[in-house]
Amino acid sequence: MVFQLDDHDLWFPDPYLGEEDGLIAVGGDLSIDRLLLAYSHGIFPWYAFRENPERLWFCPLKRFVIFPDEIHVSHSMRTLMNKGRYRVSVNEDFEGVIRHCSELRIHEQGAWLGEEMIEAYLRLFEQGFAASVEVWEEEKLVGGLYGVTIGSGFFGESMFSLVPSASKLALIVLAKTMQEVGGKIIDCQFETAHLKSMGGRYITYEEYMGILQREEVNTI
Repeated sequence: MVFQLDDHDLWFPDPYLGEEDGLIAVGGDLSIDRLLLAYSHGIFPWYAFRENPERLWFCPLKRFVIFPDEIHVSHSMRTLMNKGRYRVSVNEDFEGVIRHCSELRIHEQGAWLGEEMIEAYLRLFEQGFAASVEVWEEEKLVGGLYGVTIGSGFFGESMFSLVPSASKLALIVLAKTMQEVGGKIIDCQFETAHLKSMGGRYITYEEYMGILQREEVNTI
């Protein structure tokens, strides 16, 4: 079942009533309050803005996540990190990261990161509810990732690489940073071979929500 939202009433349906692919609702706005309510329950917006005029909201009941202390760092990544070729920063250029993520995919069919979504996440960042990790080669931004931060969770949205392994490096630094500040879980949203190789695995929605609802801490 898919529920219709409007721009005024702030609510989401029970994820257990949604479709098999996780779709639970259409419509609604992208206000800070709605996005915070959504992410705090594992719900996220994802829609092809050129092809679908209505916003779609998903909440898969099988959650693909990475636990920060389970991040896999391969021998090749350790070698790359030891070379010190790249500088990695946190929250130094959030807008640069999200716009690179958008530009690299904007002409693809099904592209979802349009200006409306970019502006929504910029508002979250300005309020301290989103974060980015940047990878630099000298003064050039060559990779990174961004996501939403609520409590002990980091809800990954997108990543990019202009050089080999830059997004992997950003993810490793994210995991290490979360370990330092008590972050508990990185929500990957969907499985990819890239994320699986880094330690991603499935957990149930019940386990997922149990982690999110424990004592809250700041992530990054």
